[in-house]
Amino acid sequence: MRPLVVLGDALLDVDVDGTSDRLCPDAPVPVVDLAREWRRPGGAGLAALLAARSTAEVVLVTPLGGDQAGRTLAGLLEREVRVVPMPLCGTTVTKTRVRAAGQSLVRLDSGDGRAEYSPLTAGVRDALRSAGAILVADYGRGVTGHPEVRKLLAELARTIPVVWDPHPRGAEPVAGIRLATPNLAEAEQLTEARGDADDLAKQMHALWKADAVCVTTGSRGAVLTEGGPCTTFRPPSGVVAKDTCGAGDRFASAVTAALLDGASTADAVATGVETAARFVATGGAATLSTVDNEPRPETTHHGASAFDVAARVRARGGRLVATGGCFDLLHPGHASLLRQARALGDALVVCLNSDASVRGLKGPGRPIVTARDRARLLTELASVDAVVVFDEPDPAAVLDRLRPDVWVKGGDYADTELPESAVVRRHGGEIVLIPTIRGYSTSRLVAAAEGA
Repeated sequence: MRPLVVLGDALLDVDVDGTSDRLCPDAPVPVVDLAREWRRPGGAGLAALLAARSTAEVVLVTPLGGDQAGRTLAGLLEREVRVVPMPLCGTTVTKTRVRAAGQSLVRLDSGDGRAEYSPLTAGVRDALRSAGAILVADYGRGVTGHPEVRKLLAELARTIPVVWDPHPRGAEPVAGIRLATPNLAEAEQLTEARGDADDLAKQMHALWKADAVCVTTGSRGAVLTEGGPCTTFRPPSGVVAKDTCGAGDRFASAVTAALLDGASTADAVATGVETAARFVATGGAATLSTVDNEPRPETTHHGASAFDVAARVRARGGRLVATGGCFDLLHPGHASLLRQARALGDALVVCLNSDASVRGLKGPGRPIVTARDRARLLTELASVDAVVVFDEPDPAAVLDRLRPDVWVKGGDYADTELPESAVVRRHGGEIVLIPTIRGYSTSRLVAAAEGA
């Protein structure tokens, strides 16, 4: 199969996490004591990483700068997708969110980078011509206005699906694209009109020479018109958004991947709506973040680090949350559980079954991933503050030392008496069961792989 190519403006997103328990003496603003910094690609870079969740080969064509932020962005991208750079005029756009206790306090934007309108290199032309489908992820930084890019996209749109995710400051889509995917706010800005999603979709279809227009409406789903009556696609019931950051990119990337696989436009939109809903329910774009101070010291995978975290939280009167399990193959269900658990307090410690403990519980074929690597993967997640590995069948002994204020387990334990319950309650802690997301389990993944 030919690759899915993402074309657009890549940004660097930074989340700075800290604690805030006092006001600045010279102004009524919070003082944030910084703890960790997380980085991830934004804009078209995020769209490309998300596309890689839906199809095997993804190529990102984007302007990249040679400044420190640009080098960081390139390093983050090249781990997951093949990057074909274009020249950038100016400095890399960086968006930094400062957060405390899971709450965003302020966003700081820097960088003025825009696509340079120099002739396309052979590498860029070849990458676009190699595509089986193209996602144009416009973030208003000039890529979609490049004359040679527009000419080439118009040519390619006659033979392959081109999905255009527009931006109010970007250029108008070229003629003949398969689908345009503005959200409701963008549709209002682009048409300079107010109305419901159906009316806006029809207006944009008349305005642009696109085969179809789909206006996304957040939790209400999406409205599609291919020139006739509109069709509404609703997200699955019971799926609750935890973080909507990146929802539009997840929708557009899933739609493009479905079109690459040969789906009809309507079926691709249905896939996109469901995929985006699952994505925001499992933590959104934050789940793709990488901690700034990697590689982390080896002690972060052992007890001392977890107990240091617990001591610091208690010293400042905070609330310590803990959860536990094998976490053998990380999946969206795990990410959702961990993110919700972290939201219940000021720090989250994961009690991780050792390799011997997993074998005793799951059999000789498990774990698939060693405890060392499972701990490393967990500590890369923004929601996890520390990991402690234990050898026993259950975490009662380690919990006796941690003394968490909250012990979290998945909702599938609702009718089960946990062996560690007595220890948690003896130290004054509470037990919280968090609903799990249907369809995700390590055992099911292993069974599917063995049956493949």
